[in-house]
Amino acid sequence: MSMAWTSRDRPHRPPTDLLPTTTPFEVTSESFTDGGALAHAQVFDDWGFTGGNLSPQLRWSGAPEGTKSYAISCFDPDAPTPAGFWHWTVVGLPADTTSLPEGAGVEGGAQLPEGAFMTATDYGTKAFGGAAPPQGDIAHRYVFAVHALDTDDLGIDDSVSCTVAAFNYLQHTIGRAVITGMYRS
Repeated sequence: MSMAWTSRDRPHRPPTDLLPTTTPFEVTSESFTDGGALAHAQVFDDWGFTGGNLSPQLRWSGAPEGTKSYAISCFDPDAPTPAGFWHWTVVGLPADTTSLPEGAGVEGGAQLPEGAFMTATDYGTKAFGGAAPPQGDIAHRYVFAVHALDTDDLGIDDSVSCTVAAFNYLQHTIGRAVITGMYRS
């Protein structure tokens, strides 16, 4: 009996469909189009990959009234694990932030607004970790979500994981904008 994960074992619904409904708003990227392929710049730079490992440029608008801060996440629901794979989380983005440049997710967060910080990804780093699906696997979805929050203080710091950060920001999400990039190795 084979214990290998197959594409039929993995979630096919977007993971955001499983979350409570919130007010939608818009997010776009100059780095990729919604449903389109991620650029080489957004591919991991280790594990046999030679990408740029840069977070994509993101711009958002139309967040609901009452937004006090934002969190951004990148999640791969197609990773061959029981829990998907967290590639990036930024929290503490001020309410007047409407974009991040490509590469804002580099370690140290020098391009992030004051007060914003990244939490540990499933790569174990506090930085954006690019696409790195197993060779020959199905095309993976990289779901970038901008979460509009009703608080400017989640009571967490950069020592928490992306999962713990999500547990906290999802309780305060009043709006969400989603853009999905695809990648297959």
